[in-house]
Amino acid sequence: MTEAYIYDHVRTPRGRGKKDGALHEVPAVRLGAKVLEALRDRNGIDTAKVDDIIFGCVDPVGEAGSVIPKASAFEAGYDFAAPGMQISRFCASGLDAVNLAAAKVAQGADDLVIAGGVESMSRVGMGMSGGAWVMDPSVGIPAYFMPQGVSADLIATKYGFSRDDVDAYAVESQRRAGKAWSEGRFAKSVIAIKDQNDMTILDKDEHMRPSTDMQSLGSLKASFAQIGEMGGYDAVGIQAHPEIETVEHVHHAGNSSGIVDGAAGVLVGSKAGGETLGIKPRARIKAFANIGSDPALMLTGPVDVTNKLLERSGMSLKDIDLFELNEAFAAVVLRYMQAFDIDHEVLNVNGGAIAMGHPLGATGAMILGTVLDELERQDKQTALVTLCIGAGMGTATIIERV
Repeated sequence: MTEAYIYDHVRTPRGRGKKDGALHEVPAVRLGAKVLEALRDRNGIDTAKVDDIIFGCVDPVGEAGSVIPKASAFEAGYDFAAPGMQISRFCASGLDAVNLAAAKVAQGADDLVIAGGVESMSRVGMGMSGGAWVMDPSVGIPAYFMPQGVSADLIATKYGFSRDDVDAYAVESQRRAGKAWSEGRFAKSVIAIKDQNDMTILDKDEHMRPSTDMQSLGSLKASFAQIGEMGGYDAVGIQAHPEIETVEHVHHAGNSSGIVDGAAGVLVGSKAGGETLGIKPRARIKAFANIGSDPALMLTGPVDVTNKLLERSGMSLKDIDLFELNEAFAAVVLRYMQAFDIDHEVLNVNGGAIAMGHPLGATGAMILGTVLDELERQDKQTALVTLCIGAGMGTATIIERV
């Protein structure tokens, strides 16, 4: 099998996913195009030699539909020979796009693939694509369907995380993200979004609140208590996990991932593909895996898929220098650290989606790039990237510097 390498990665800043967010004026197709332009220009890519463009997009409807990576390629001025493909595995879509690219390269089908994702949540709202899991009782009932926030509260209750625990985690995420930005840790990978007059629209993650403290978070009401109690979803969780008597609602907007706009791209290729560009690889994609997990807890998939990936790759936790786990909700990360006894000093060292936001289809590629930059900054070797996923799934990838 051919080795699959990471040659480069870029991402946009994350804009607040509301109508007053800086990127609201920029459609998803244009965010994707900006990523494609940056990767082409930074690496001197002859776009006729791009074998595929794979983007994750969780709500590919309306202006974000119709195979958005191909539309982005048209806008970016790519050669017509460059094809495109759109995928969705909910929150892990961007990472799965990279994994699929790696599989195609490893099999020998492709030499150069751009993989990543895009989501404009201010323009195409979360859940706009619908789906049987949410809307069809014949699917939702056996799957213990409930809003993800209620599942996050169920995790916190089952594994003993208090309101103070999840708030303290959120405060630290904000602090780390603020420090990372102030120290320029994202400088080589974040591309500014500019308008047609070359005026900068956004060049920094917009969702952050580095001054967040326990007092400010303490004033927020739990976001999912009413729907959990009055909507009957607490009862669904207790039915699935009868050892729980009452669901303690601890999550709110301040300790959950932010709704944002953004895009990311990763240049994946074979050794021969890199040689055609005259560039050296930064890392190899060593292993990856997917798994289904408890649909009621829903968001514990990272624990299950990490166990599967380490077993299949013949590796152990001791072989991993840094971990990057999407901060969908604070309890997700706390449970991961608890399950593996991982020190917070080696996990999400630059903060995460609680501080910077979670542009669904793009996040997996974003955090992969973040941890690669951090491996280089700390001169470390190996990282594991993972995300929880709606309906109870997990995706994980191990990368290794070269």
